[in-house]
Amino acid sequence: MSDGHYVYVLRCADDTLYTGYTTDVERRVAEHDAGEGAKYTRGRTPVECIHVESYETKSAAMSREYEIKQLSRAEKERVVDSERE
Repeated sequence: MSDGHYVYVLRCADDTLYTGYTTDVERRVAEHDAGEGAKYTRGRTPVECIHVESYETKSAAMSREYEIKQLSRAEKERVVDSERE
């Protein structure tokens, strides 16, 4: 998954959720797992990518990332679960 703009949600080892933006989901998840990602995910590895959304523009993806980050834990779980239905 590259050449696009992606918003992703990770489930960390402590069962917390982390939302981020990237242009390469696999690389970014690997960085998080290696402790080289966001400060939040360091010490919360391993992480599992549980949700990905694709956007054509960086601004659209960044807007969606912000939107998801404003949601409550329960609302984030619904976003993740909606993909599995």
